[in-house]
Amino acid sequence: MRRVISLFLPRWPSDRLRRKAPDIAARDKPLVTAMMEGQRRILASVDDAAHRAGLSVGMTVTHAQSLVPELCVVNATPQEDEAALVRLAIWCIRYSPLVTPDPPDGVFIDVAGSAHLFQGEAALLADLCERLKAQGISAKAALSDTPGSAWGLARFGQTVLVSPGRASEAIASLPIAALRLAPSVIASLHEVGIERVAQLASKPRSSLHLRFGGDVLLRLDQALGSRQEALSSILPPELPRTELRFAEPIADPEDLKRVINKLSKALCIEMLSRGIGARRLDLVFLRVDNIAQSARIGLSRPYREPKHLVKLLADRLVVIDPGFGIEIASLTASWVEALAERQTIGAHLAEDGSQVDVSQLVDTLGVRLGSKNVYRLAPVESALPERAMRRVPALHATNGAAWPEHLPRPARLFVHPEKIEAIAAIPDHPPRFFIWRGIRHIVAKADGPERIHGEWWVDEKETQLVRDYYRVEAEDGTRYWLFRDAPTQDGGAWWLHGVGEA
Repeated sequence: MRRVISLFLPRWPSDRLRRKAPDIAARDKPLVTAMMEGQRRILASVDDAAHRAGLSVGMTVTHAQSLVPELCVVNATPQEDEAALVRLAIWCIRYSPLVTPDPPDGVFIDVAGSAHLFQGEAALLADLCERLKAQGISAKAALSDTPGSAWGLARFGQTVLVSPGRASEAIASLPIAALRLAPSVIASLHEVGIERVAQLASKPRSSLHLRFGGDVLLRLDQALGSRQEALSSILPPELPRTELRFAEPIADPEDLKRVINKLSKALCIEMLSRGIGARRLDLVFLRVDNIAQSARIGLSRPYREPKHLVKLLADRLVVIDPGFGIEIASLTASWVEALAERQTIGAHLAEDGSQVDVSQLVDTLGVRLGSKNVYRLAPVESALPERAMRRVPALHATNGAAWPEHLPRPARLFVHPEKIEAIAAIPDHPPRFFIWRGIRHIVAKADGPERIHGEWWVDEKETQLVRDYYRVEAEDGTRYWLFRDAPTQDGGAWWLHGVGEA
């Protein structure tokens, strides 16, 4: 199933001008672009400030200036706007290999095979809009099963993320302008009382075709998914890419794996000649119905070894729907880095204690679980246990810090210590027993205390923080890491901070 984002840029010309020339006008000063229409000079676009002042596209410049005397007017340059939109579409390839500019104010992005790299569709949408907002670009994005429904929702709807199979319900209440119809057709439909998509869908198709033409049914079917809509993807020419065309369409998974093998070998040869390796690969299959299916994988470090790449790409075939067959297959390295040749040595000859290359394992786990779910813990120079580590990428370089070897820590440390009830024979001694999660634990052995003070340079409140930690072993053999607050804090309450032995 396709999952298409429609990115809507309602103020694209003015946003582009402000980015190109930041001093063209203050942010709160209305900015418009103008063009000639016959003998009149009209507004071609307006920014947010101009829109709030009551200006709209199609209004004459003279009328607009009478309403807003301080109006900043710039000549419209549709060709430059479209060229900049293409550059923005190329930037959007970071989210998917299937990106299509939608002039004059939009971009389509098919993320069915790449959303897993961004922790899901909602996170991808949020990241896309946040990045554009940070660059001063007004944007709204909607994601649905079809380009038509996503386009309508981005411009006329409130819903931005439609569940698979619910596109028809999501657009039913939208105005018919959400179907990408010509203004003259929209006006004709309004004359007969058809204003919403649901009203249009309920009418007899034969009479609609006879009275309003075939474009109405085409756009309706494309939005509902009854008719497929092909999108021509943009591709930067400088990226390493290899392609195979087939005399007869193929659809068998084993045939697709063999195709992946051929594509990977050819691409690795090209990358070798350039002295680069792939950090991200985009596999695209073009079906006989001109619909593209894609799968994307990310790599932990630059690679150009076909065997490893084939394995990762084959695992992503589950997102490919070959339909009635695939005519063209391509493999593109959409993110590359320099990769120099290096000497390798067999594992049986490696010296003891030498570092083991786990990058292939990291890549395999990243494809199956998501790259952000594969990480390691790095030491941080902090006295408090919960601050003494942080998550870093699995192959992140070490910073030289290390945990003290003479201070054992539990195998599992809780993010937030859990409060317990405990009884000690005398102060500064470990507890005789404690109750955790409703279960009573009798302490058989104990070691401690290890006193830890708060980091006074971080927060003034921490000058009063004092903890006495104990390693204890219960009668059933389980081990715990407990601490007791200083008597001045919460009456010297007891807490459980970890379980197991380091």
